[in-house]
Amino acid sequence: MPAIKPLLAVLLDSTEAYAKAKGRKIHYNIEIKSKPAGDGIYYPDIATFVDLAMRVIDSRNITDRVVIQSFDIRALQLLHQRHPQYALSYLIDAKENRTLAELTSALGFKPEVLSPNSAIVSTKLIKDCHKQGIKIIPWTVNDADGIRKLKKMGVDGIITDYPDLFSQL
Repeated sequence: MPAIKPLLAVLLDSTEAYAKAKGRKIHYNIEIKSKPAGDGIYYPDIATFVDLAMRVIDSRNITDRVVIQSFDIRALQLLHQRHPQYALSYLIDAKENRTLAELTSALGFKPEVLSPNSAIVSTKLIKDCHKQGIKIIPWTVNDADGIRKLKKMGVDGIITDYPDLFSQL
C-alpha cells in the first residue's frame, strides 16, 4: 500500500490541531534517525540535521511535551549542548552490553530517559537507572504479555507500535 512520510512540521501541526479540537495535549517522542554512514547521503551533516529538526520543534512551542531520542550519540550530545531545555532519551539496541555507567560515560551526560531494546531490560538495569534518576522506557513491545511483564518489573513506560494494547491491561 502506498504511503507517504509527512514532514515533521506537517505532522506536528496536524496532531496539535486534532488535540486542540479534542481538548487534549499530546506528548511527543521524536527520534533523530542518524548514523555517521548516512551523513551527507540521506541527510545533511549531523549538526545541520539536528538544527533543522530543532528549528521545527522549537517553533511549535511544545518544549515541555517533547522527548527527543536517538541511537546516535553525536545527535544527543549536540542536543544536550545546544538545546538543554529538552528531555533526551538514549536508545540502546539489543547487542549492547555496556553498563549504565559506561553508557552515560560514553554519552558524556546523564539523559532523562534510557530506552533499551526490551530484550535487554533487567531488574538490575531498572534499579540502576532509577538510582541515577533516569527513567527507563524500553522499545518495541508489541504484545500485552510483554507490556505486563515489563510493567511488573518497574519500567517507567513502554514504546509500542500498538498503543491499543494498553486497553487490555
